[in-house]
Amino acid sequence: MRIVIAGGHGQIAQRLERLLAARGDEAVGIIRDPGQSQTLTDLGAEPVVLDLESATVEEAAEVLRGADAAVFAAGAGPNSGAARKDTVDRGAAVLFADAAQTAGVRRYIVISSMGADPEHPGNEVFDVYLRAKGAADADVRSRSALDWTILRPGMLTDDAGKGLVLLAARTGRGPIPRDDVAATLLELLDTPATAGLTLELISGNVPVTVAVKDVAGN
Repeated sequence: MRIVIAGGHGQIAQRLERLLAARGDEAVGIIRDPGQSQTLTDLGAEPVVLDLESATVEEAAEVLRGADAAVFAAGAGPNSGAARKDTVDRGAAVLFADAAQTAGVRRYIVISSMGADPEHPGNEVFDVYLRAKGAADADVRSRSALDWTILRPGMLTDDAGKGLVLLAARTGRGPIPRDDVAATLLELLDTPATAGLTLELISGNVPVTVAVKDVAGN
């Protein structure tokens, strides 16, 4: 498979790229900073420099043409202000979805956030982030031209992944290693029957492969 990942230098994206490359798939990571290219190359991924905050839909679509799936893993980051939560966490996600449709890439997976809600109250930066993520999710869910899956992990950690998770429409809050988020994304990419689902993910006691098959109804 050829998988194009927005936010290709992100911590989860790098883990996913490594997993894809290890099994012979073609991972393409979209990055903003050319200085990050070597990191992706070392992981076995193909770096593409493109700023999704300023790119056109057609520019992004050009990267996506011929892909089997698109993964939106970009984010403004914890040290960014409210304005970039809107331009990246919402705006870039919507543009990337537009580009996927333009390129004819139906499979579209979003890494969202637990608690994402376009009506989330509050004026703190994190509140703005949850609204931006929620608005992006709502936009993607409205698109019949995409076979979308939205994944909402719990509190991300750098603990070693155990491959054991709880994956459901509602899980309650809890931690999840980034390793296990990446492993779950890989399994979702392999499971088209998860299209149309919004899923929460935390650590649990079910192997990732089984958890994904369960939510897919297999």
